[in-house]
Amino acid sequence: MSTEGEVAREIRQRLEAAFVPAELEVIDDSEAHRGHAGYREGGQSHFRVRLRTPAFAGQTRLARHRAVHEALGPDLVGRIHALALDLSE
Repeated sequence: MSTEGEVAREIRQRLEAAFVPAELEVIDDSEAHRGHAGYREGGQSHFRVRLRTPAFAGQTRLARHRAVHEALGPDLVGRIHALALDLSE
């Protein structure tokens, strides 16, 4: 049984569908931000994503970030307070 929250699961599903990653790690880092702006009880507000995919070959850092935000969609991005991205091919 997975302990991954709904938002993390949705992030994972959308990124897997868009990029077919060689490596994907989605970490709910919300608890580390307790008491800070955007923190919500129960977490699912602050995330770190490590994504390795050949789809990023030849893309700039900015293009990779834009591609991830597009894959997640405005509905999901709007539910996330902070999203730290570590992206490479």
